[in-house]
Amino acid sequence: MNHPTRTNLLLLKDRLRAVLNCTTILKGRRQALIKEFLKVTKPLMQSREEISQAYARALDALHVSSGREGPVAVKALATSNRRQLAVDIIECNLLGLRYRDLKMHETVARGFDERPYDMLGSTPWLEEAMQDFEGIVEEMLSIATFEGKFRRLAEELVRLTRRIRILEERVTPELHKEIHAMTQYLTERERETYFRLKRFKGGTTQQAQELT
Repeated sequence: MNHPTRTNLLLLKDRLRAVLNCTTILKGRRQALIKEFLKVTKPLMQSREEISQAYARALDALHVSSGREGPVAVKALATSNRRQLAVDIIECNLLGLRYRDLKMHETVARGFDERPYDMLGSTPWLEEAMQDFEGIVEEMLSIATFEGKFRRLAEELVRLTRRIRILEERVTPELHKEIHAMTQYLTERERETYFRLKRFKGGTTQQAQELT
């Protein structure tokens, strides 16, 4: 405990008010981030479920195509269909929280006439499989934004909750305890001073009466 003086008591009370204000601000920030977190969570979970179902359909189409055309023909068309995608990673800011976003410059899914090979060398089953897989890649890139924001929001919420818990369960009770102890000490000391002065005043009055 600090040295029990009126000045230190006032400083402790000021510190307690600052801690309580900080806790209120952190709770408000956490509440705002929770709203954003819920906005991100729903489309992210929905997109993951849709990708999982689309992936199962694409695998079925690929197995059918591989059985009809043979693994060699499927691999040859897959190699000729390979390409690089141009994407940018950009820095974003949400309520002071920095996270990375992904921006695509082109669509992944292409039409039949946009593929770099002769349509006569392919089959409807293989085209369906490639179209499904391109759609999956495009959907995965589109939800990368949600993934980055989701992770940063989750990390920040955990950090804020930990700070709020420390302030509420450790710092604030300790300040209350120290203020209470210092207040009791100062009150007791003032009471002793009051009785000492009263006794001194009574003795002085008695001496004055004896002298008269």
